Amino acid sequence: MSNKQMTLADLYRTSQNLGKNDVILDVRRPDEYREGHIENALNIPVDQVATRTADLRKYDTVYIHCKRGGRAKTAFDALQAAGLTNLVCVFDAGMDAWIESGYPVTRG
Repeated sequence: MSNKQMTLADLYRTSQNLGKNDVILDVRRPDEYREGHIENALNIPVDQVATRTADLRKYDTVYIHCKRGGRAKTAFDALQAAGLTNLVCVFDAGMDAWIESGYPVTRG
């Protein structure tokens, strides 16, 4: 699979039937993650993703999102530069729009 982009609506649909070896990667800060995140999302802040490439390489697909889209793109670019080809970037929006859309949120 090659790296690509998807919309927030695509991510919501995907999250409802996530593959068993797929992961949603939330690249916001831990305090932002605790305030509300997508159920079962993995939190690795954007400034740490480059140190976790070996972990992320194990997944079939890594769906990357953040608060509004900027940090997701930064993380996507860093991981792609590290050679990962299993990435999908939510480029158009993030957790703010997820909450506004009324999609389910896990806290803590």
